[in-house]
Amino acid sequence: MGNCHTVGPNEALVVSGGCCGSDYKQYVFGGWAWAWWCISDTQRLSLEVMTILCRCENIETSEGVPLFVTGVAQVKIMTEKELLAVACEQFLGKSVQDIKNVVLQTLEGHLRSILGTLTVEQIYQDRDQFAKLVREVAAPDVGRMGIEILSFTIKDVYDKVDYLSSLGKTQTAVVQRDADIGVAEAERDAGIREAECKKEMLDVKFMADTKIADSKRAFELQKSAFSEEVNIKTAEAQLAYELQGAREQQKIRQEEIEIEVVQRKKQIAVEAQEVLRTDKELIATVRCPAEAEAHRIQQIAEGEKVKQVLLAQAEAEKIRRIGEAEAAVIEAMGKAEAERMKLKAEAYQKYGDAAKMALVLEALPRIAAKISAPLTKVDEIVVLSGDNSKVTSEVNRLLAELPASVHALTGVDLSKIPLIKKATGAQV
Repeated sequence: MGNCHTVGPNEALVVSGGCCGSDYKQYVFGGWAWAWWCISDTQRLSLEVMTILCRCENIETSEGVPLFVTGVAQVKIMTEKELLAVACEQFLGKSVQDIKNVVLQTLEGHLRSILGTLTVEQIYQDRDQFAKLVREVAAPDVGRMGIEILSFTIKDVYDKVDYLSSLGKTQTAVVQRDADIGVAEAERDAGIREAECKKEMLDVKFMADTKIADSKRAFELQKSAFSEEVNIKTAEAQLAYELQGAREQQKIRQEEIEIEVVQRKKQIAVEAQEVLRTDKELIATVRCPAEAEAHRIQQIAEGEKVKQVLLAQAEAEKIRRIGEAEAAVIEAMGKAEAERMKLKAEAYQKYGDAAKMALVLEALPRIAAKISAPLTKVDEIVVLSGDNSKVTSEVNRLLAELPASVHALTGVDLSKIPLIKKATGAQV
């Protein structure tokens, strides 16, 4: 027994071996194949496109200029049966990288050989032709391996001796020179052509201006004639219009006067009715309310008068009663004071001088307080004297004169009091 093997369009399936030592090989891509167990062998080979980067460094051209060239090739294994068999014979069992290395060596060899036969200008200026030449030379060799070159392009060309940059500068200078010459010649031709065009334009303009002036003059003459005729007709029409307008205005004014007469008559009648209505309205809205208001005010005034009279009588009664009460109070207080004074007089008369002396002594502190009241506002009293005995003598003198002053004010002789008599006698 065996297995059925399938393969996609990007791979090739190779079935080899078979019964009785058969050397038949079956090549399949994008399909299927049958393989016997143990006696058949199956292998696969990739048919995908392979990208190969070719680098040739420091390769001298036919002129001996060393160049660095980089090319990119797209290759794949061909699917024709004979070529596929060749490719399978050479690459079956190898990896894709191994296949790339084989093709790379072949392409780089041909690229080096072709670079040695061309000049720098041919390589740099016509890269497509250079790539085509490499492809044509290398195609037979890689074709014998069953590989097809799909494309080959030159990616980069440069050198390290500044040959290409010098070549570019020379070419740039030549192109710049040709461009400057071309610009100058174009400006010269443009100036000449511009002058010719301006001359032609001015000639045409002058001719057109002349025709315009002639046409304008004829137009103005014709316009003046037309304007004169139009003005005459306009004046006649305006006079006729004004005359007819005056007639119509006179008729309108006459009708307006008649309308005004009728309106005046109607207005007089309306004003008469309005006078009657106003008179009745005044009677209803002014005179009657005024009479009612006057009556109301009179009643209010009489009520206010009565109110004031009653208030005055009440106030008088109040004052009289308050006066009687205050008089009774004063009378009672007077009687009490008189009784008190009578009792005090009897007490003073009973006790005689001793009572008077007691009253004076009771009054002395109050008298002293009144006399010394101004001195309470003084923070400090300084007596200017260098003799202490003199200050003491002044104080003693004041105390000695005190009984005499009290006797003069009250008639009470304090010198009869033993204590004061002793104090004053000591001073004397």
